[in-house]
Amino acid sequence: MTADSSAGGGRDSETAWPVALAGVTETVVTTLGPNERWNVAALGVHAPDGDGPATATTWGRTRTWRNFRERGGGYVQFTRDPVDFAEAALSVREEDDPVLDSADAWVEVNVKRRDAGTEGDTQWVEWALQPVDSAVERRVVPTTNRGHAAVVEATVAASRLDVPSYDREALLDRLAYFESVVETAGSERERAAFERVRDLVDAEW
Repeated sequence: MTADSSAGGGRDSETAWPVALAGVTETVVTTLGPNERWNVAALGVHAPDGDGPATATTWGRTRTWRNFRERGGGYVQFTRDPVDFAEAALSVREEDDPVLDSADAWVEVNVKRRDAGTEGDTQWVEWALQPVDSAVERRVVPTTNRGHAAVVEATVAASRLDVPSYDREALLDRLAYFESVVETAGSERERAAFERVRDLVDAEW
């Protein structure tokens, strides 16, 4: 699937997000790298505050930070697939096309640096996200699955294991707990996703 399969909406500043944003929505973003391939990463999208734009923050000199800075945009995608999300959050993954097959909806965004600073030794940049094109690929009835939520939380804990300001042992305890949730409440796909977490994280819990 490629972005050219858009159902329409046009490329203008009035393009709306294809979903109602609230709080922080965990998404997958693809950004074009210097090798002309699309880097896949996790991205938390913060809902607009009043009339302001939706925003996202990159931490460190990541590929997403580099590609946002050099390319000025990317494709934010809403996927329910826990394996795709785990790989986006914890691995280096590149694709030939910007839109993943698992994306239920996507939005192409232009980005603009809004704020920046450091926390400890880590640089952060806040980006304003402006939709320029979007499409809904499939409409689904939402369900609540604790296993899926546990996979998402596990990727957050895993990504912080090597950050000095976090308690590593506490994070490992959280990973063990999230794994138990996946084992008891997750589907086969969530279990496969947690196996990917184990494969991608250099730690035992």
